[in-house]
Amino acid sequence: MIENRNNQKIGAAILFVGFALLFFILFSRVLFIQATGKADGHELKNEALEKYRRTDILEAKRGTIYDVNSEVIAEDTSSFTIAAILDDSVTTDQNKPNHVTDPEKTAKVLAKYLNMEEVEILKRLKKEGDPFQVEFGSAGRGLSNSLKRKIEDENLPGITFIRQAKRFYPNGKFASHLIGFTQQVEEAGKDGKITFETEGQMGIEKSYEKYLKGKDGKIRYTSDLWGYLLPDRHEMVAEPEDGNDIYLTIDSKIQTFLEDALNEVEAQYDPSKAFAIVAEAKTGKILAMSQRPTFHPGTREGLDINWMNDPVEYSFEPGSTMKIFTLAAAIEEGVFDADETYPSGTYQVGPNRIRDHNGGAGWGEITYAEGIQRSSNVAVAKLLEKMTPGVFRQYLEDFHFGQKTGIELPNEASGSILYNFPLEQVTTSFGQGTTVTAMQMIQGATAIANNGKMMKPYVIDKIVDNETGDTIVNVEPEVVGEPISKETADETLDVLETVLTAEQGTGKTYQIEGYDVAGKTGTAQLVGKDGKYLTGANNYLFSFIGVAPKDDPELIVYVAVAQPKLENESGSAPVSKIFNPVMRNSLQYLNVKPAANIVSKTVELKDFTGKKTFKAREAYEKYGVDPVIIGTGNEIVKQVPAAGEKMLQGEKAVLLTADNWTMPDMTGWAIRDVMKITEIAGLKLSYSGTGYVISQNIKTDSALKEGQKLIVQLEQQRSVKKVNEKAKQDSDQSR
Repeated sequence: MIENRNNQKIGAAILFVGFALLFFILFSRVLFIQATGKADGHELKNEALEKYRRTDILEAKRGTIYDVNSEVIAEDTSSFTIAAILDDSVTTDQNKPNHVTDPEKTAKVLAKYLNMEEVEILKRLKKEGDPFQVEFGSAGRGLSNSLKRKIEDENLPGITFIRQAKRFYPNGKFASHLIGFTQQVEEAGKDGKITFETEGQMGIEKSYEKYLKGKDGKIRYTSDLWGYLLPDRHEMVAEPEDGNDIYLTIDSKIQTFLEDALNEVEAQYDPSKAFAIVAEAKTGKILAMSQRPTFHPGTREGLDINWMNDPVEYSFEPGSTMKIFTLAAAIEEGVFDADETYPSGTYQVGPNRIRDHNGGAGWGEITYAEGIQRSSNVAVAKLLEKMTPGVFRQYLEDFHFGQKTGIELPNEASGSILYNFPLEQVTTSFGQGTTVTAMQMIQGATAIANNGKMMKPYVIDKIVDNETGDTIVNVEPEVVGEPISKETADETLDVLETVLTAEQGTGKTYQIEGYDVAGKTGTAQLVGKDGKYLTGANNYLFSFIGVAPKDDPELIVYVAVAQPKLENESGSAPVSKIFNPVMRNSLQYLNVKPAANIVSKTVELKDFTGKKTFKAREAYEKYGVDPVIIGTGNEIVKQVPAAGEKMLQGEKAVLLTADNWTMPDMTGWAIRDVMKITEIAGLKLSYSGTGYVISQNIKTDSALKEGQKLIVQLEQQRSVKKVNEKAKQDSDQSR
């Protein structure tokens, strides 16, 4: 017993000593760490601080793109990415949860706002593996501030938002292929973390990425476990450097003229391609350029149809517009005599026969001037023979065909000069075989319009430092060649003017009242995928290049329309519906005085209330205004626009009588004209879409009542003719 007790005492003593020694070691360790702040060679204070230190990116603002008048074309705005916090450790007060507590309810509510199915949202909210938070892919990115506020108003626990910069294009489909767009591109950092960088993907946004793209800044700060800022935090900020601003030569007003004209032609003729450029004749500045099909740079809608910037990247056989340069070369070489005659119809080139476009019948013995006016292939072939193919080959070089203009837009094509054999040399002289771009045609035409001096086309006016406001790049007009003399340029314009004014001229459709226009038409057969020319009346690229005013050129406009759906019309119909309004409106906008007095394009309405209906109708028609009479009364009781207001000729004016109001057929009307009906009859308007009316809920000729709701649907891409055809088919089927 005594021995056992002694053993117990010894064991207790050993245990006591062991615990005392362990306590001493731990106490010493704590004292050491407290005194030195180190453990195993690690600075514990720094590591603790690093554990709760956060680094966030301060996004740089991408440079703004302006037009020549400082109107915004593209700029950065705020957008948001939605995220859901799933980790319940962030909630310290159960009455105010900071994580998702009800996944089913949250999914149901979010499905109302996100382009995502409720079941898919719920799947993410119940994601396995206990993630701290989840996002919702592309459906949850790029949310507007208004949509963010709507979701916030739902008071969903655990739903948070991450602010991001978003590129905003206020004009929508507006020189889209020229401006381009930006896209969030995934990048993996050194730590494996995925980040998103904004990069330009097309046009100016891509070409001038180094100027537009800023440099992101950083902010480092200390926070608690869940990321909340600590009261005694220390912050370190590296400010972001915003991108530089770019000012284009594009004039938004002229660009709008062009966009509207292209919309009209696309809706009416549904071409496979249509593109146009407006340039300043003496400088090479591009004032407008666009194409159809096009896309919306904000949504990318339509981009899958055509990625190519056609005026710069698409090379094609120009057709007879090339005869401008053959004519200029012949005049410069002294071999063109306007009054000299030649036998039109056919021209033999070895075993091959060149024919004029009327099947080779020709027009008999005619002058070379008439040959140009009629766009005779034989006339141009004979001029080539007079100056020799070798000489003309040099002129092709001098006009810079077969080489890029250097406009500094992505993927510019150079075209190709097909000139190896006699037949190719002749066909090149009238625009077949050899290929060009629209921008090359504009560049070459500047020599004709600018006293022989050829100007490099350009779209950048200046680049400005966002911070200082200093101009860091200033683009000046650049002469890139002088292929012809001033005298040759003047004579070429004189001859080209007759293409529009002569009775037999192919360009009569392109005359603009009050302005002398010089230009040339073109009709080029299109090549199919098999390399063979397509057949059929519509399988052509119809084009026109025009200069105005002829004696002191201000503008050059080039228009091309491929494979329009024509019905008993010539190919000049869709081309002129772009060229004429764009050239006329642009000249008037630039205050270029017309050569002769022309009828005013605006009229001021008189007061016709109380007047006889038939008298008012006659007066409006005399004004050149399209009168719409509502009711069958003999006297006008109201008019819209009101007396004294100005309106354009051809615009609709609405006159209201006292009796039997009925709804007119508004198919094809613009929304501004629809609003005149709603104003005069007291209707409540609701509409969807953009463009022109394709349907209305109040049937034509049905009775109208004040306060009645009018619903119309607008559409840009369909012609009124197609709408009418569909309506007729529907009517026939219902019988």
